[in-house]
Amino acid sequence: MWGEEIMSSNPPQDLNSEVFELDAFQGLPAPRRQWAAATLLAGISLAVLDAMIANVALPTIAAELNTSSASAVWVINAYNLTLVVLLLPFSALAERIGFRRMFGFGLVLFTLASLGCALAYSLNTLIGARIFQGVGASCLMSLVGGLTRNIYPLDKLGRGLSWNALTVGVMSVLGPTVGAAILAVATWPWIFAVNVPIGIAAVFGLRYLPDVPCSDASFDGVSALLSMVTLGAFVSGVGYLGESFLYASSLLSISACAGLLLYRRVRYQPAPLVPIDLLRIRPVAYAVGAATFTLTAQMSAFVALPFYFQEVLGCSYLEVGLLMGAWPLGSVLVASIAGRFSDRYSPALLGGAGALGMVAGLSWVVVLPPGSPSFLIVIGMLVAGLSFAFFQAANGRAILSNSPLIRSGAAGGLQAVTRVFGQSLGGALVVIAFSVAGTDGPITAVVVALVCASLAIVINLVRFIKIRPAG
Repeated sequence: MWGEEIMSSNPPQDLNSEVFELDAFQGLPAPRRQWAAATLLAGISLAVLDAMIANVALPTIAAELNTSSASAVWVINAYNLTLVVLLLPFSALAERIGFRRMFGFGLVLFTLASLGCALAYSLNTLIGARIFQGVGASCLMSLVGGLTRNIYPLDKLGRGLSWNALTVGVMSVLGPTVGAAILAVATWPWIFAVNVPIGIAAVFGLRYLPDVPCSDASFDGVSALLSMVTLGAFVSGVGYLGESFLYASSLLSISACAGLLLYRRVRYQPAPLVPIDLLRIRPVAYAVGAATFTLTAQMSAFVALPFYFQEVLGCSYLEVGLLMGAWPLGSVLVASIAGRFSDRYSPALLGGAGALGMVAGLSWVVVLPPGSPSFLIVIGMLVAGLSFAFFQAANGRAILSNSPLIRSGAAGGLQAVTRVFGQSLGGALVVIAFSVAGTDGPITAVVVALVCASLAIVINLVRFIKIRPAG
């Protein structure tokens, strides 16, 4: 067994130790484990589905509420920004008040806010309800990693993560389709009302969630505020890069200053709100580095490829939609297998192979000449998607299994923030590529994705060499 796959249930004395003692924690017993997992997956489904389903309704919402399209976009932005800035504070708060209590609060708030969205009579009331939805969704998503770590035994942790990934993938694909189907037979409030029965059903599963011991450390409100400013200004600044460089630079500067103050405040704390203590654990640091580059590559590819398919390969709008769907389809098809493999093999090997597969799939797409049959493009997208699934399962397991069990909430928050940071950076790099390269922007952005995925391969190679087998 590899050193980076095993850990102690207590914080290790040497956080740079390459080998940890096997955790005796065996997760929840069946059938409670299955019910707890179903409750967690219901929460994930609500948060992801709601993020995707509202997109298709924006034109209808703008028309019926007599507002501009630009103003209607805040229906999406208010939800996403609220979710992002609260991830770290909520993961830290959950360690102190209990995972079940925090998840239950998020579930109830999200359900009530969904009802509020459905009853909204103006854009302002809808945006307000969406902010409360974002608060509830952040409660849920900040706990995904921590709850997964406490629901499943260590030898099934990868499979638990694969179920999470499968749910995210399926809901991401189904979201726009479900939204369009609802709008075809009903008015826009029903895209939010559909959450209510799901949320009510999930509430009955709260009692099956694990009883995670609470931390006695005090909650650092100043650090929470600084983390919100850091993440909120960063994500907002990245979003404005394509519109106003001066405004974007100002926001990114604010983010950097707040981040520096935050680091100086928490660097010596034993259980900091920003889990820099976990980054001192070498396998976790490698996994976070690899995840950052891989997620940056994924988002760069997702933003750039539609332009590449249309402008370079000459695909129609319908073809672009089908081709982009091949990536998440590949991830969904192998999610279960990827989880089982991650429970048996080195995260460095699987993570490196996953990043290599992404490079191979994207390279295949790039070298295809204009007018190539769609099935050839689908092959490259499927390879990239299934490779990404293998990387995600292995890398997520490496972060959770090497973090002390008492810090599982912080580990889950670290995962979530790494995802947000990587995806935001990926989007920013595409904006820069389009600005610098002009008509060659799409191919330049795809090359940027290839470079980032290649850097993830390098990190996995280094961690494979540096972290030796136990025994």
